[in-house]
Amino acid sequence: MNRKTGIALCVFMAVIVGLDQLTKFLTVQYIPMGAQVRLIPGLVHLTYVRNTGAAFSMFSGMRWLFLLLVVVFFTATALLIRKRVVTRQPELWALAAIGGGALGNAIDRLLYGSVIDMIEPEFIDFAVFNVADSFITCGAVFLVVYLLFFDRKKEQAA
Repeated sequence: MNRKTGIALCVFMAVIVGLDQLTKFLTVQYIPMGAQVRLIPGLVHLTYVRNTGAAFSMFSGMRWLFLLLVVVFFTATALLIRKRVVTRQPELWALAAIGGGALGNAIDRLLYGSVIDMIEPEFIDFAVFNVADSFITCGAVFLVVYLLFFDRKKEQAA
């Protein structure tokens, strides 16, 4: 990976963290805990909740495990990039999206012991989530789809 790409990926992650932390700050400042604020009627509202676990509150209270997983993720990603296992732009951008989201939630875990969530769909019974969770999920889905259907490294090797 060249320097220009590395800088762009770091800026992308910083923007994700900034958006995530800004939305969490605004949520804490303007929405009482547990209260709902309609954002787009019939589609989504904002509900301020705290989550000590992962998605759907799985593994609640395991703060240090989640922080350790963030360290493992960044260490593994750095090694994969350094060893040139991960070199393609789509892979790098997907990992940056996941990394930015992971950092956003890690900041919450370090500062508050829980993650601030606020986005709640109205049209489906689903967990309350945040901007960081959205980037983690979209980055992971994009990476899996790319590796399964669009990565041509395997075909070239055969």
